[in-house]
Amino acid sequence: MTTLTPGRETRVLVRAPGPAELRPARTHRRRRALELALATAVPVLLVLLWQLAATQAWIDDRVYPAPSTILSDGWDRATAGDLWPDVRATTRRVLAGYAAGTAAGYLLGLLMGSLPLVKAALEPLLDALYVVPKLALLPVFLNMFGLGEGPQVALVAVTVFFFVWISTMSAVIAVPSGHRDAGRVFGASPWQMFRHVLLPASLPAVLVGARIAAGVAVLVIVASEQIAATDGLGHLIFDSRALFRNDVMFVGIVCVAVLGVVFSELIRLAGRLLTPWAPRDRGRGQS
Repeated sequence: MTTLTPGRETRVLVRAPGPAELRPARTHRRRRALELALATAVPVLLVLLWQLAATQAWIDDRVYPAPSTILSDGWDRATAGDLWPDVRATTRRVLAGYAAGTAAGYLLGLLMGSLPLVKAALEPLLDALYVVPKLALLPVFLNMFGLGEGPQVALVAVTVFFFVWISTMSAVIAVPSGHRDAGRVFGASPWQMFRHVLLPASLPAVLVGARIAAGVAVLVIVASEQIAATDGLGHLIFDSRALFRNDVMFVGIVCVAVLGVVFSELIRLAGRLLTPWAPRDRGRGQS
């Protein structure tokens, strides 16, 4: 639309509301349906392509068994009860190490984020330890705890500790000073400052670090079980490869992937329940 005024011309752009503005709920449902369809279609197409390549001998099915073969073998092992002991062993170690590492990392991160002198004293040492490959510590834990559950649990705990410590300390430091000043003005005690200021302001970022640590914990435990364990999914994968049982090896890999996804999604769900005020992950639940 154009309007004329003496000496100049003014252009006014008029934009009609689109479907997103007129029907936001319906637009949101359509976008969620599209996202779900894409998330499902991509892995399904890749699996079908793998199946086709194996059946048409485009790849050596002795090295890369067809998905149908992997599924059949996994079902046989599950119904025979041969798969579940390894799944339980890996899950038990991950949960124990994750709980210990998360608790220690959160407490120390909160302490270092709140007290600058503690941060100055401990941060250089922890930074130096952080860059050490965690699998390099496995021989140390073997010397400390001997064979058994101890080394695996300790390795997961140490790995998770650093991720949670860094995210917690950074989140506490990033709490705006205005929030702290408001708490002091109202005479908040140290516990009230933590409960009503630091915790709600820092928890979303802490949970992001905890979710990343969940995935890394599964990676570390599988690598550890390949080196120093007599059971678990990592041992199953390594032992099957040594015996050239590639179908069983892929069963173990699929179980590890499922375990990692389930664990990460549980942490994500816990984060949504604990921090309803925090924004959702990008691409999930947004219109």
